[in-house]
Amino acid sequence: MKRWILVMLLAVLLTGCEIMPPAPAPTERIEVIDIGTEREPGVARPAPGRVARQVAFPEAEYAALQRTGSGVISGRLSLNGTPGAGEIVSVAPVTTYSAEAAEQALAGRAVEPADPRAREYTHTTRTDGNGHFRLDGLPAGEFYLSGSVVDPASGERRIIIRQVSLGGGQRLEINLGR
Repeated sequence: MKRWILVMLLAVLLTGCEIMPPAPAPTERIEVIDIGTEREPGVARPAPGRVARQVAFPEAEYAALQRTGSGVISGRLSLNGTPGAGEIVSVAPVTTYSAEAAEQALAGRAVEPADPRAREYTHTTRTDGNGHFRLDGLPAGEFYLSGSVVDPASGERRIIIRQVSLGGGQRLEINLGR
């Protein structure tokens, strides 16, 4: 009997009420970037998994830079003490163009390949079996020193970037690790 009274009471309360559609799920902010619409016709899109560059190659900024010099940066590439054996280490001048790539890399995203003109200012070498590297012939300036190592715990590649200042003819020893 009590059950019947509760059902009737509920029916009376609900009489005349509209059934409301369920509330929409909380919206998730998803940004979609159509990299095809802002590119010039005939220009290739970045490879899958790579982010399109938003900063155009700054010709004047690079024209003011020297390509070579007498500076040296050497050191060791490692991740959690594990050497980055046989890995590539690069030194690129700090510019608005390279800053965008560094920012994306630190966020775990790869950008499309650099303009060939920017690569003319980038110095690269390969580490030895213990992760040691040496880059000679560097001009004075501000640089991004970078390398990547496969994390043995996760199997994922981790990038390591340091910003360094190099004086004319200066020799720096850098621990490129975390």
